[in-house]
Amino acid sequence: MAGKSTVDVFTRKGVDEKVAKLLVENGYTYTKVARANEKTLRKIERILGERKLKQVLNAIRTKERAPKKKKAKPLKKPKLTKKELPSKIEPPTPIEKKMTKILEKSGRSLPKSVLKDLAARLEGTNIQDKLLKEILGLATERFENHVIDPNESVGIIAAQSIGEPGTQMTMRTFHYAGVAEMNVTLGLPRLIEIVDARRVPSTPIMEIHLGEGVRNDLDAVRTIASDIERTMVIDIADVETDISSMEVLVKLDKRKMERKGLTPEQVLKRLGKAKGLKGLVDMREEDIVVRCDEPSYKKLLRLSEDTKSTPIKGIDGIHRAVIRKVGGSYVVYTEGSNLEKVLEMKDVDKTRTTTNSIMEIHEVLGIEAARNSIINEASKTLEEQGLTVDIRHIMLVSDLMTNDGDVKAIGRHGISGRKSSVLARAAFEITSAHLLRAGMTGETDSLEGVVENIIVGQPVTVGTGAVNLVWSPQKKEGDAK
Repeated sequence: MAGKSTVDVFTRKGVDEKVAKLLVENGYTYTKVARANEKTLRKIERILGERKLKQVLNAIRTKERAPKKKKAKPLKKPKLTKKELPSKIEPPTPIEKKMTKILEKSGRSLPKSVLKDLAARLEGTNIQDKLLKEILGLATERFENHVIDPNESVGIIAAQSIGEPGTQMTMRTFHYAGVAEMNVTLGLPRLIEIVDARRVPSTPIMEIHLGEGVRNDLDAVRTIASDIERTMVIDIADVETDISSMEVLVKLDKRKMERKGLTPEQVLKRLGKAKGLKGLVDMREEDIVVRCDEPSYKKLLRLSEDTKSTPIKGIDGIHRAVIRKVGGSYVVYTEGSNLEKVLEMKDVDKTRTTTNSIMEIHEVLGIEAARNSIINEASKTLEEQGLTVDIRHIMLVSDLMTNDGDVKAIGRHGISGRKSSVLARAAFEITSAHLLRAGMTGETDSLEGVVENIIVGQPVTVGTGAVNLVWSPQKKEGDAK
C-alpha cells in the first residue's frame, strides 16, 4: 500500500508510471529524489539512464511546492506613558538672581555663561550689594570692550589669527607623547588634518580612562589593556610550514600566552572558526596543527599566512595598548582607534574616554561632540607649539565646519566648494570648470561676499563698505518745501 501511494505521488507530478515503480522498488521516495545531492543523482542515473533522469527532475522541479509562509504575528500596541522631559538648563542660583536684578536696574546685561562663571567664583562669599554692583559694572565694561564691532569681517580676522602662527609651526610630524614608542602627529601636519576633516588621522590614538573601581589597580588595568589590544596568532606563537607532511605548525609560547591571559583551547577554538581554516585545525600534544586538504604548495602558503593573521582577542583597529600613570590613576593609551567598541566595555569611563579621530567622534557621539573635538584638537596642537590663538577664532572655524550637521573640510570638497557665489568658487580652485558650469546652467551671483566684490571692482560689504552715508543739505529760508 505504501509503495502504491508513493508511486501515485510521482505520477501526480507528471512522472511516467513505469519509471515511478522503478524508483520506488529501489527505495527512492519523492522527497529523496527532490532533495538528492550529486552523488545520489549519479546512482539514480545508473538505474534510469540519463534521458529519463532529466525527465523526472524536470517534472519534480517545475512543480515543486513552494514553502509555506509563516503567518505574521499581529504587532502589539505600545503602551505610552507620560514622562517629564529632563531640564537642559540648570535653575539660577540665588546669587545669579541677585546679579540679574542689579543689572536690570542699571539697564545693562551680560550673557548667562558670564553670569554663571561670576556666580561660581563668588559662591560662598558674604559680599555686600555695593561691592557686587561695582564688580558687575567692571565685568560689563570689559565684556562690552571685547564685543566685536558691527559689520566686522570676523572670518578674515580668524583666518589671519590662525594662519600667521601656522607659518611658525614646525614641520616635525612625530614625537614621543610622554609614552614610550607612542608616536603622535603634531604641528602643521596635524592642523591640516583637522581642517581637512580627514576620515582617518595619520596616527589615530585613544586615551582610555577607567572606572573608579579599577583605575588604581594595576593588574586589573593590565587585563583591560590586554582585552583592548588586538592579538594575532603570530603575537603568541611561532608559525612554521612543514612541506613534507603538508601542515602548518603553530608552536605556542607559554610566557606570551600567560601575559595575554589565553589558553591553548581558546586559541584552538578561535582558529577553528577562522575563515579558510574550518575543519582543518587539530591539537597535537602542545602544538596546534593546520592540515592542508589538497597537495598544493600555494594553498599551504596561503594557510600559513591566514593562520598568522588570525585574530585571537582584542578590538579591531587597535594595534597596541600602553599603560601610563596620570594624576594618581592609570590611563590606557592606544595606537589605533575604535571608539564605539571601547565605549561598550564594562570598566571604561565613558565620560572621559576620547580619541583624536574627529570623524569617529561624529559618527559615535554626534555633531556637537565633533565640534568640541575640533576646538580641543586645534587648541592643543597650537599650544604644544607655544602659539597663543584666541579660542574664539578656532570656535568660528569649528562652527563653520559643523553648522549643517555634518563635518565639512575647509577646501574645494567642503566649505569653499559649496559657496553659493560662482565667482568665489572660481577664485578658489578650478576657475574655468566653475565658470563653464555656471554659464551652462544659468547661475546668477548676487555679489554679497568679499571675494566676488573685489573681482568686479566694487566696495566690499563688510566694515565701512556695509554702511551708506547720505548727506542732505540744509534748505534755505523761502525754498519750497
